[in-house]
Amino acid sequence: MSRVARMPVAVPSGTDIQIANGVLTAKGPLGTLTQVINPLVEIKHDGAQLTFAAANDSRESGAMSGTFRALVANMVQGVSKGFERKLTLVGVGFRAQAQGASLNLSLGFSHPVVHSMPEGVKCETPTQTEILIKGADKQKVGQVAAEVRAYKPPEPYKGKGVRYADEVVIIKETKKK
Repeated sequence: MSRVARMPVAVPSGTDIQIANGVLTAKGPLGTLTQVINPLVEIKHDGAQLTFAAANDSRESGAMSGTFRALVANMVQGVSKGFERKLTLVGVGFRAQAQGASLNLSLGFSHPVVHSMPEGVKCETPTQTEILIKGADKQKVGQVAAEVRAYKPPEPYKGKGVRYADEVVIIKETKKK
């Protein structure tokens, strides 16, 4: 059995977990998330924690129990605290502005780039060169951050572009004469 699956998932107060018809639903102050339960995983809900176990002795069942535990832990954290990714714009004239459900980016192209946010994901721009992407679903938040970064990834000579706040861009040395 997976070592990850042995750790129980603590359910904080204010978060409600429902298991019915092969679907696990997590409700909290930041929203509701659902996940279809894999038949290879057994889930026990006792009060303030969830425990996971493999349904049989197969290798797939052991692996899936750890995977499913991680997915459910992310759901519980998402509906209670939420997830956040921070992006930074590096470059002269690079700006970002959040307007409702869209993000307007000025990245040195001849046209403005407008990225619309999917449902359940919000973006904020504390400054013109910082973007905060927030939401309850970890996968959606990470995907939106990757899509925004893909418009202008950091280049290796000057480091200009859209990068994650914690990303380290290794700068190459320019060619010598």
